[in-house]
Amino acid sequence: MTKQYLALQSTKNEKENLLSIVEREISDLPEGDILIKVEYSSLNYKDAMSAKGYPGVTKEYPHTPGIDAAGFIVESASQDFKEGDSVIVTGYDLGMNTSGGFAEYIRVPSSWIIPLPEGLSMKDSMILGTAGLTAGLSINALERHRGIQGLNSLITGSTGGVGSIATLLLSKLGANVTAVTGKEDKANFLKSLGANEILTRDDLFETVRKPLNKPLWDIAVDVAGGDMVPYILAALKPSGAVACSGLVAGTSFESSIFPFILRGVSLLGIDSVEISLKAKEFIWKKFSSEWSLGSLESISKEVSLSELSDEIDLILSGNQTGRILVKI
Repeated sequence: MTKQYLALQSTKNEKENLLSIVEREISDLPEGDILIKVEYSSLNYKDAMSAKGYPGVTKEYPHTPGIDAAGFIVESASQDFKEGDSVIVTGYDLGMNTSGGFAEYIRVPSSWIIPLPEGLSMKDSMILGTAGLTAGLSINALERHRGIQGLNSLITGSTGGVGSIATLLLSKLGANVTAVTGKEDKANFLKSLGANEILTRDDLFETVRKPLNKPLWDIAVDVAGGDMVPYILAALKPSGAVACSGLVAGTSFESSIFPFILRGVSLLGIDSVEISLKAKEFIWKKFSSEWSLGSLESISKEVSLSELSDEIDLILSGNQTGRILVKI
């Protein structure tokens, strides 16, 4: 087996973080009982934050980001996996402080690994990636809370990774989908995913009055966070719920108690990083069976490691649409 591999490396200097493709040694990889040859990864907002040195994600540089990876096991010291197994790794510390999926190889603990479910291709698993896992966890939480079929749903950040997959899935499950976006030119894209109605962010802010608005939606998937949350809470129907997983619009919000005590609404927090393998595997298996979304190429763009830098800038500027699949 080769002793060298290529990786995207982020290096911090006094002014900024610089990205480059470097050759590294397999022996440089961290400890772990599984060595994986990565075939695909994907770009998430957290990857971009790590790549550009944003605080709170990665502590030490140089570093290789990439919180998602799918590939084949080439070395295993675990009884649960063998050489040649197709596997998925998402979350935990991968790509944060552990060398991540923007590389030809990763070495990780077997406790981070899920077998690739039958019926799900390695490519589609990474078009989904952490974004798909987050969308799936959100919709599963909402389904358990009060169902999906026939309900009026709201999705923020609908052209992004989590939002576009949530739009596809909620439409497939029979919800009426209102998609909120800051990209007015993406209406046709959202309609192709199954959105019944499209609102701009300004439309939402002008339509909804805080602290309590006319009830409009049963359920919501929010990936924006910040000031978006109180508007959603104010417009939920009695016993409604919003699954919240993002922070691109801010890390805090101010809301009234009224939606909670007058309508019994719920705010459901979604974590896709540190949850159990069992919970992750449950969602991945659903995507390979009753939640199968068919071809996902319509919401994805495939790039190489050398093309990632431009995509990182796009996602941080809020101009990314759909999912970025990284072919290693």
